[in-house]
Amino acid sequence: MRTAVVICPGRGTYNKGELGYLARHHADKTEMLAGFDAERRRKGQEELASLDGAPAYSVARHTRGDNASGLIYAATCFDFLAIDRTAVDIVAVTGNSMGWYSALACAGALSPQAGFTVVNTMGTLMQEHLIGGQIVYPVVGEDWADDDARRRELLALVAGIHAPPERHLALSIDLGGMLVLAGDAAGLAAFEAAVPPVQGRFPMRLANHAAFHTALQEPVAGKGRALLGPDLFGEPDLPLIDGRGAIRWPHASDPATLRDYTLGEQVIASYDFTRAVLTAAREFAPDLFIITGPGATLGGAVAQSLIRANWRDMRTKADFQRLQETDPVIVSMGLDEQRRSVTASG
Repeated sequence: MRTAVVICPGRGTYNKGELGYLARHHADKTEMLAGFDAERRRKGQEELASLDGAPAYSVARHTRGDNASGLIYAATCFDFLAIDRTAVDIVAVTGNSMGWYSALACAGALSPQAGFTVVNTMGTLMQEHLIGGQIVYPVVGEDWADDDARRRELLALVAGIHAPPERHLALSIDLGGMLVLAGDAAGLAAFEAAVPPVQGRFPMRLANHAAFHTALQEPVAGKGRALLGPDLFGEPDLPLIDGRGAIRWPHASDPATLRDYTLGEQVIASYDFTRAVLTAAREFAPDLFIITGPGATLGGAVAQSLIRANWRDMRTKADFQRLQETDPVIVSMGLDEQRRSVTASG
């Protein structure tokens, strides 16, 4: 039996190619999906079944925080349940950004329905307030070789831009070979003006994204705490790695502390996805990193994080590709040919 760390993706992973994902892969989860949609109907929101079954993908409709969060959570939760536990021993769970909420449910600290309540509430609050925005910029070249000097240089630039009181800019997510930065309009514009365009698409603004994981989100965090009570949270059944790289162990994790982090620091402070992956690799030494769907965009960030750790002697993209071809270490369930290797039904 292979051991695996499961990684739950965040916002930006349900895109045009994922339209119909729930119907395609999870027609057997209609009862659970109906429970999610009943909650959305009570709040006057469009049902996930309708969004997933739309005749065409719409950026304006499908990337809204109040819609995208629910779609991604449902896909992640259902994919997790589809993993063949007779062939795969899940030793830990983590996630990227919004994927932390999904990880809580997959690890058992939230029930599937409670996890949906948390995700849908926070996604809706983010959309209603839409404070600031996010931008992505690489710290590695196209060979993915680690470049600590470049990382320090860019973070120093961010700190300098943030220094004047009229501008806000901070590290939102350390995402492998990428920095996801967040701030207000002035801070984002200043960064765009200060860095050269690279790789034909960076710096890249993220549509319908707010200044996640920064102090600008304190109003959202406060409203989340007011709406999401402590009764939703419990202890995890599986080890759970948070956005600081800390492990929340079964039978040794206080639900109140877990809630405080989830609706506090996790919302308003930088999310270190790279460290979470490094912790997973070093503490659990899994055979596989399984990235649930939707989408397959998180695979590069996981590989880049492993390269930073010299995991299995990987130092470049070419090293990762050679290993992936001979002895795969990453399985993206958003890719049909890879999901078949970890699910009983394919």
